[in-house]
Amino acid sequence: MFTEEDNKLIEREFEGLRQSSRARCASDEQYQLVLKAFEFANEAHKGVRRRSGEPYILHPIAVAKIVVDEIGLGCKSICAALLHDVVEDTEFTVEDIERLFGEKIASLVDGLTKIKTVLDNDNKNKSQEKKVSLQAENLRRILVTLNDDVRIVLIKLADRLHNVRTIQFMPEYKRDKILSETMYLFIPLAHRLGLYSIKSEMENIWLKYREPAAYAAIEKRLDSIMAERGEQIDNFIAPIRAGLDRAGYKYTLLKRLKTPYSIWKKMTTKNIPFEQIFDIYAVRIIFEPREGFTERDQCWYIFSIITGLYPYKPDRTRDWIDNPKANGYEALHLTVMSNGGSWVEVQIRSQRMNAIAERGIAAHWLYKEAGQSTESENEIDHWLQQVREILENPSIDAMRFLDEFHQELVTTSIYVFTPNGESKNLMKGSTALDFAYNIHSEVGNHAIAAKVNQRLVPLSQVLVNGDQVEIITSESSRPKREWLDFIRTGRARNEVMDYLKADKKNCIKEGMMLLDRKLDERGISERSRVIKKLIDYYHISGGKDELYNKIGVGVIDLGDLDKALRTNAERRSVQMWGVKLLSPRGNGSIDKKSEFLLQEDIDNGTISFNIAPCCSPIPGDSVVAFIEDDGTVTIHKKSCPVADDLASKEGHRIVSARWSKHFMMSYLARISLEGIDRLGVLSDLTRVISLVLGVNMRKLHIETHDEIFEGYIDLYVHNTDDLDKLIQSLSRVKGIERVKRVEIN
Repeated sequence: MFTEEDNKLIEREFEGLRQSSRARCASDEQYQLVLKAFEFANEAHKGVRRRSGEPYILHPIAVAKIVVDEIGLGCKSICAALLHDVVEDTEFTVEDIERLFGEKIASLVDGLTKIKTVLDNDNKNKSQEKKVSLQAENLRRILVTLNDDVRIVLIKLADRLHNVRTIQFMPEYKRDKILSETMYLFIPLAHRLGLYSIKSEMENIWLKYREPAAYAAIEKRLDSIMAERGEQIDNFIAPIRAGLDRAGYKYTLLKRLKTPYSIWKKMTTKNIPFEQIFDIYAVRIIFEPREGFTERDQCWYIFSIITGLYPYKPDRTRDWIDNPKANGYEALHLTVMSNGGSWVEVQIRSQRMNAIAERGIAAHWLYKEAGQSTESENEIDHWLQQVREILENPSIDAMRFLDEFHQELVTTSIYVFTPNGESKNLMKGSTALDFAYNIHSEVGNHAIAAKVNQRLVPLSQVLVNGDQVEIITSESSRPKREWLDFIRTGRARNEVMDYLKADKKNCIKEGMMLLDRKLDERGISERSRVIKKLIDYYHISGGKDELYNKIGVGVIDLGDLDKALRTNAERRSVQMWGVKLLSPRGNGSIDKKSEFLLQEDIDNGTISFNIAPCCSPIPGDSVVAFIEDDGTVTIHKKSCPVADDLASKEGHRIVSARWSKHFMMSYLARISLEGIDRLGVLSDLTRVISLVLGVNMRKLHIETHDEIFEGYIDLYVHNTDDLDKLIQSLSRVKGIERVKRVEIN
């Protein structure tokens, strides 16, 4: 039971929500409903504590605070947030919620309630596939509510945000599952719904736990920049303030630093050091619009004030006013050179634009209800329509659904036009065939070619912004398997897949025959081992029938079959030829609550884990481990996107893992180098690596141009400490400008 101190803590936490709710509720009746929801939830969770030891009711209170303060939702959403775990964790039902709080709040709570597994003696041996589909179905169930009431997804985002804020209290295997789901689905979803602050906070928490050393290093650099350049930015802002004051504007001027995650992402994707990120600082101007002038015109007028003070970089100007982002974001961005010699990004927004930028779709609807229709409204509504097309496909399974939805979330958009001038929004990289299916499924099914800007092109033609497209059709034309090689949009792929899957048995038979023929050509008779290898290589979750079906349909064309067959042999992630991988306990049984030890047995030439080829972790890396069907354990780096994908769908496979203290075997890693070319530099590099440090190299690739050289070296090290020492030693070689570890492609 709760102590008096617990009760005081609950009342203290609820007081903040009470004040926010009073300000947000439209009537006293609504406010009383919030109080009633709190009392009901408090009683339902009485005596229950979180992993942190705090009363459980503090979690629903925190979620409700995020819902009202950070997203801006109203009475029904606040009530649903307070009640969101009642049905899942107590004896109360959705019917009880409906009887006490009405149909709409009950509907919101029902949408937030997870599907539960019911295990008895007859089904304890359910397959792993069932567990996978359950996790995917729970995520799908939440997302399907976009069709009915987007508030359910917004409340779920608030729930996820509070869970990651308190993730330090969770066991590691559960922490890895939640962080992976967050990166794979919830962060892109927050971005698409325009919830920038929630997205940024979740990204930073992900980085803090997945790459703690990188996060700490970037935070330290940012603190240093704040101390060094604070006065410089103030001096930069002063003339802008004076210009806005002279023009008579009422405004707020904010200065901010890029987030640690955004810096880390740019460093890793562009392979550049911290010093080469120039837009660390940004200044944001939020102005109160004047009557008689459009917000667009006022943004450009403020633009002219700033460019009259500082030279700007034209190719870095971003007009998100005439062309809002798909999440409704509107603003005018420019990058100017300060008097101190630094590039500074300036963002110009009206108060309305800022509300939408910070609170996304919730603010968009508030302005829509107030009769203030904007261009951003069309962007959001169009994206939701695209999502509905995925959601309404009755034949799509949960795993494929998540893949299709994820693709829609992370892909940017282009605009193309019909022959009549009607604008169509498609994801970047879409083809003429994607456009045909965007018009209508029958147009896509019967398409044979297209005209792009009056020029005849094949259906595989990739479209760019501004193209005008006309589809040529024929009644005799039907979808073809090779179309799957070049279509990009989920809608087009679903239409083609559904057509081709009409005779699935034939597809499986054809896929089996095709694979057998390919294996016979290579003289391979042992099928079971090869099938297991191909299932792993192509990330198949449904067993060999799914593998055969995807081969038969053409999703897998076996063009890289040779690579798939020799992956394990050629990758040689561990330098001990003939090394064996043993099942951890002989029976595949692992206790998730205890840490699995990543270790090696030199005498017997065995290791207790398998190294994922997508990210090639080495001892000392932060890793996440997955238990396979045969009982072996595969490890990925925690920042590996493949690991996020796997964990978001197969979280039940995650096990806690830690490295043993000593490793004698050598593990494959890659370093990249850049420097000034000179006679003997390559000899000096190899001497340090092989003779001084005694490290074995597997591959060396160096290119020179205009007195500069760059390249990479694959080599074997025992652990991350050895690799760090190697990088430091190579950095001291004359002419070397930069050495860093990179991923092995």
